[in-house]
Amino acid sequence: MDWRRFAQQMASMARDLLSQESVDATLARITASATELVEGCDAAGILVLHDSKVETLAPTHQLVIDNDQPQQRLGEGPCFDGARSLQGERLFRIADLTGEQPRWPHYVPQAQALGVGSVMGFLLFADDEDLGALNLYSRNPGAFTETSELAGWLLASHAAVAFSSARTQMEQAVATRHIIGEAMGILMGSRHLTEHEAFAVLRHYSQENNIKLREVARRVCTEGSLS
Repeated sequence: MDWRRFAQQMASMARDLLSQESVDATLARITASATELVEGCDAAGILVLHDSKVETLAPTHQLVIDNDQPQQRLGEGPCFDGARSLQGERLFRIADLTGEQPRWPHYVPQAQALGVGSVMGFLLFADDEDLGALNLYSRNPGAFTETSELAGWLLASHAAVAFSSARTQMEQAVATRHIIGEAMGILMGSRHLTEHEAFAVLRHYSQENNIKLREVARRVCTEGSLS
């Protein structure tokens, strides 16, 4: 493993993650990076659990989706366990799925039938918030080593922070749009304006008074007007 080259690639990936414009784009960059940076990784995806329902995000290959679906149906599997592990294991590595795996007796034969030889998973979390699992797949048994595990863990650590940041930004954007829409509604009703005119009033007040648009909208919502 050329760790110097790996560090350079990680730095480039970190910059790319910060420049993505949406949560989906951030996740796609994370999984693509896994196939680029982790030796032996043929496919990657992020598995998120909503209660017991599995959602597959940013899969790099159909293999990821095909592997996640039986885990939901069976209620077992390494990726399924990784995404719901609120305590304990933060990562797992199954070096050879062709060997006996008593922990997942129903899942393993189906994974083998899909052509999965080895798998690794990393719980994504930031500030103790569990976000799901980053899962890496290889078609070859024994493809993932301790070095692969370390590389994957470093990637997952960066990914968790980027994922959390992107989601927070999205939530803030949604909240901002909501409050601006509410303020526009108030102005449209009180001043008999069109939607376009109401937004123009908010924007003009923001520019004239050097106040952020969302703060202007919040003032309208709180006080009922701008005067």
